[in-house]
Amino acid sequence: MIIQDVINHLEDFAPLAYAEDFDNVGLLVGDKNVNLTGVLVTLDTLEAVVDEAIENNCNLIVSFHPIIFKGLKKLTGKTYVERTVLKAIKNDIAIYAIHTALDNHIHGVNDIICEQLKLENRKILIPQAQTIKKLTTYVPKAEANNLRQAIFNIGAGNIGNYSNCSFNVEGIGTFNGNENSNPVVGKKGETAFEEETKITITFAKHLEAKVLKTLFETHSYEEVAYEITTLENTNQNIGMGMVGTLQKPMTETDFLVYLKTKMNVQAIRHSKFLNKPVQKIAVLGGSGSFAITAAKAVKADVFITADLKYHDFFSAENSILLADIGHYESEQYTKNGLVAHLTKKISNFAIVLSKTNTNPVKYF
Repeated sequence: MIIQDVINHLEDFAPLAYAEDFDNVGLLVGDKNVNLTGVLVTLDTLEAVVDEAIENNCNLIVSFHPIIFKGLKKLTGKTYVERTVLKAIKNDIAIYAIHTALDNHIHGVNDIICEQLKLENRKILIPQAQTIKKLTTYVPKAEANNLRQAIFNIGAGNIGNYSNCSFNVEGIGTFNGNENSNPVVGKKGETAFEEETKITITFAKHLEAKVLKTLFETHSYEEVAYEITTLENTNQNIGMGMVGTLQKPMTETDFLVYLKTKMNVQAIRHSKFLNKPVQKIAVLGGSGSFAITAAKAVKADVFITADLKYHDFFSAENSILLADIGHYESEQYTKNGLVAHLTKKISNFAIVLSKTNTNPVKYF
């Protein structure tokens, strides 16, 4: 097995197509074609984490956060980022970051928080726009079933709890090939009339390359007529944050105690109590002030996130309890989820959970 094989498993699970535009995800350091010796999974990649990878004979670090976020102009070892990258390079250790690709996954960062809190009826808080595309193509009637099935086999045509979804209309297609053409049916220079089926299938945007490859390999025509359009339909399985419900309502005080325990938090910064029971909970791991409005819109009683600034707390406006549990604390169990996923996929290589606490924030 090579490093690229692990990357394939990760990107089948959390495609990079759904990472935010500002992010820096994927293979950041190393050669994807090197033979794998082991995988170390961490929240952050620091020098100590590279040392841990060396000790465990792991030549791939799968990190939630990217160690290289802004462009590097020098590699002199002056900063912790440069020192970490240099140490990884010197020891032939690759670094892969998954970050917002996993943030936007329905079973990613926020689902893990919901699982820790035992929340039920979970839904994406802010669905990501323009994640659904539509293929429209025209195929000889006799080939329609074969083409449909080939496209279904790569994951297209899935809508919610349904698979193999398509719409089909039969009609007559016309075409006239010039002297350089090589038509499968009809003759060059003559207008042909062919019974065709118009097939329409929706698919997740990360499948576009596979959809087109399958279309061209399966379709018999020399020149395949097709259209790809991006839909505005909401995809409820991809996006930032999540909202769910407690099995039973709690008082605000009891819930914050529960939150501290379940998320292993030393301190919680929160807005003022509203003196009402809480049951509907919105969560967004990491810096989530941008989602306060969305949490209020779904009428959540509490919004759990991190990195709230002083003025963000005013945004509660007596309608929601804001709870800042810390950036590291909100995402700390993400690496456990990644280890569990990779362990299921790769049984013959060590998948090591990093023991290094990378939280830079200390409490007095």
